[in-house]
Amino acid sequence: MNLPSSLSHFAQIIIDSYFIIDLEHNIVDFNRAFHSMLPRPLARRLKTKKCYEVLQLDICKEGCIARQCWESQRPVRLDEIGGCIVTEDDHRLRFILSAVPIYDDSGEMVGAMEMQRNVTDEALVQTKYQRQMDESAKQQVCLDEQLAFRTKRLLEVSRRLYSVQKELLKSKTDLFG
Repeated sequence: MNLPSSLSHFAQIIIDSYFIIDLEHNIVDFNRAFHSMLPRPLARRLKTKKCYEVLQLDICKEGCIARQCWESQRPVRLDEIGGCIVTEDDHRLRFILSAVPIYDDSGEMVGAMEMQRNVTDEALVQTKYQRQMDESAKQQVCLDEQLAFRTKRLLEVSRRLYSVQKELLKSKTDLFG
């Protein structure tokens, strides 16, 4: 696949990882960021692989982002898509994905550029923050219940004290007239 010259200039400024695939999902180009996120043996053979043989995303089989952009003939963006690098054991990653169709100089669609922003760390922080918020909410409910119970108990004690004070006052009045 011959990439348009304008794509080469544009691709040089992209800091997120990306790869370019042809219409059969063969990786035909990639940047250093994509290459460096892969284990060395896999990275060395990138141009012999299909994209889903390198990066298995939760959407690959049924919601392939490249296929979505080809069908719509427009850029597509998907947030927080899970996946893993094929050779790594169960190390799940989260990505923001973008794909844009690529056309040759005659206007024929020839492939797609898929960009990945690894947001795994941010997703973990967000998950931890959500857990803390949930735990705080549970603690708040517990504190509210304790406060309601103690308030009720204080009101009962206060009523009894008032009743005893009333009886004492009546007794004092009866005794001293």
